[in-house]
Amino acid sequence: MTSTPQRIASIAQSLDGDVQLATALCSATSLAEVGTIARAAVRQRLRCAGVTFVLRDGDQCFYADEDSIAPLWAGQRFPITECVSGWAMLHGKLAVIDDIEQDERVPTAAYRSTYVKSMVVVPIGGPDGPAAAIGAYWPATYQASRADLDWLPRLAQATSGAIADIGLADAPWAPNFRTRFPASAH
Repeated sequence: MTSTPQRIASIAQSLDGDVQLATALCSATSLAEVGTIARAAVRQRLRCAGVTFVLRDGDQCFYADEDSIAPLWAGQRFPITECVSGWAMLHGKLAVIDDIEQDERVPTAAYRSTYVKSMVVVPIGGPDGPAAAIGAYWPATYQASRADLDWLPRLAQATSGAIADIGLADAPWAPNFRTRFPASAH
């Protein structure tokens, strides 16, 4: 991976000048580390109660990891057509849901046992389209700021670059995901 000062500066500029975040993403050496960095950045910036890192694995979404005030779905798989992370990946769009009870994209039964009342999910692009997502969750109805909604896709783009740079030799549990992010030639 090439983490030149120019590359870090360019990524930092896209992330509102956050050199520390850009450096961390450029220095990551595993998918787990990229997920941890991205989740921490989202949780801090959006002041949300929880964040998930979701990988597309064929026609399923694998909730690879989370940082949350209470357990959500870490380690579980859902059909891509039956979760908001899947919707974000299939449509390549940010999903902004201020109230889960009022949005038809939300399979409310999956949320009944959780604290989640509002969410934002951003897809992470891969060479063949969105291949991952980051979800942010709140325990009350909530409207994310325009600045945060503009920042999330830029973080997703930087995260995509970090994933492409490291390759996915450390992701044997997701063979379909590895083909969506082949090792980079950097």
